[in-house]
Amino acid sequence: MEEISIKVRESGPYLVRGRVTITDCDGNRYVVEGENMALCRCGGSHTKPFCDGSHKENGFCATGRATLVNETA
Repeated sequence: MEEISIKVRESGPYLVRGRVTITDCDGNRYVVEGENMALCRCGGSHTKPFCDGSHKENGFCATGRATLVNETA
């Protein structure tokens, strides 16, 4: 199985690398070309769930950070 990674961009989208299937709440699957995509986090995209760059214009600001987990336990 290939590795999937999700990177949180500062006040921007989630960058997803790797092959994934996106399914909406009705069970419809989105066709994604390629192995990289950006998912909207600001709520302003006209192409949800995908990012269209709206965060650059709508003042979206996300500065929160997740708590780091020590994986050497």
